[in-house]
Amino acid sequence: MKTTKLNRRSVLASAVAASALAALPRAAMAKELLRMSTLGPGTTPNLVMTTFANIVNRELPDYEIQVNATGAATRHVLEVAAGKTAFCMSSPSVNALMANQKAMYAKMDQAPELAKKLRAVLNFPMGVYHIAVYESSGITSLNDIAGKRVFLGPPGGAAYSTMERLFQAVTGLEAGTDYEAVKLGWDAAAASFQDGNLDVYCNPTNAPSPVLTQIAVTNAVRFLGIPEDKLEVEGVKALVNRPGFGLGILSAGTYGENQKNDGDTTTLRVTVGIVTNETADEEMVYEMTKTFFAGVAEMGESAPWLKAVNPEGAVADLNMPLHSGALRALEEMGVTIPDVGRS
Repeated sequence: MKTTKLNRRSVLASAVAASALAALPRAAMAKELLRMSTLGPGTTPNLVMTTFANIVNRELPDYEIQVNATGAATRHVLEVAAGKTAFCMSSPSVNALMANQKAMYAKMDQAPELAKKLRAVLNFPMGVYHIAVYESSGITSLNDIAGKRVFLGPPGGAAYSTMERLFQAVTGLEAGTDYEAVKLGWDAAAASFQDGNLDVYCNPTNAPSPVLTQIAVTNAVRFLGIPEDKLEVEGVKALVNRPGFGLGILSAGTYGENQKNDGDTTTLRVTVGIVTNETADEEMVYEMTKTFFAGVAEMGESAPWLKAVNPEGAVADLNMPLHSGALRALEEMGVTIPDVGRS
């Protein structure tokens, strides 16, 4: 008899709890927590993907994206392919290396199969490689970096490798031998350059970069580029022709009167993107993609660096299929989808 009463009390308690839960506002319900990995502060991927997370978290109450800004993209894509992370930054060049088991993936036999599990959500321009120096340094060309303290990018990352190869192709100078390649993360490097502890600061970013804009307010700066007579050098052409890369222009005056370049600067441009796993929920990715671009359209005037992020650019330099949810969203926005974007 006692047991029966306890069971009835348990049933009543469960019913009351269920009713209370149903009465809670939707926002108070448990959200689906999703991890998004990107590069560190001060980079375009960090700015774009943090904005993506903020817009989704504000507008879609069922989801909460937590941004992880540590580590390298080459590792992040493996975590997404394995289902350990929901989203990460990747790039057409990383996709190609992974699919073809080259460079950092050369000894990873499962890399091509893992690459097949990745799907693009959207691409966006990472921007152009800014190679910044202070005008007071007297450095006016890449040849002048001999003996200097140079930040190429975080060690082991794609930016480091790209700048190391570019400097060698243009000048013949080698990192660690002819100049000091300072090993820092993105955030620490920006602070170090601001403090005058770096002679050369490299950052692939949309212009105007918030970090460099802040520096140029009170300091005369100069941006180094690829000389016209070096554009046909094999090493330079090899970099320009990589998936997602090309030649870009950093216009004179982008950073105001304190930018001391006499004309436009020729440099490298690069496209990157947000990727997810093929098994990610279609409706979730669809809602996030549409919500993000709607939010970006509203923010365009207050965030100049976001003007380069748009639906048409979401398929630029694409070399993997779009996730089905992103495909549906972009088609509804009138974007012409290349064949490679369809699985």
